Amino acid sequence: MGDVLDRRTLAERTAADRAAGRTIAFANGVFDLLHVGHVRYLQAAAAEGDRLIVAVNDDDSVRRLKGEGRPILAAADRAELVAALRGVHYVVIFPEPTVGPLLELLKPDVHCKGTDYAVDTVPEREIVKAYGGRIAIVGDPKDHSTRDLLAKIGKGT
Repeated sequence: MGDVLDRRTLAERTAADRAAGRTIAFANGVFDLLHVGHVRYLQAAAAEGDRLIVAVNDDDSVRRLKGEGRPILAAADRAELVAALRGVHYVVIFPEPTVGPLLELLKPDVHCKGTDYAVDTVPEREIVKAYGGRIAIVGDPKDHSTRDLLAKIGKGT
């Protein structure tokens, strides 16, 4: 099981991993109502490095991104669920609109994004390029979504 960490502790752990010769992969998302698309995305991200860091949006940023009524689960709960997945080593909760500040702090070897992106559409691509990292598009096609799950639940199907 992975650990949910604050930024300072995460930076220390990442530095220790790097000193031990391990590569660092990084993924991020809301992860509200965990589904198979999330699992496939994170398993593919984990394959990109020796350690996987997952950044989870805090509750206020989820409301800004997804609208009122979201998130369904609190950030601490979402982080704990993600940390329990095989291949996830560290989880951190972040409040910013993008993970740019975390990327600048941690400088992961690989920044992993889902298949709804292309390398040239990743918002943080210039940050990753500036420190010499790479971007990997991972996971399966975006055939799964929390929005669709919530719609099914609302219809009782």
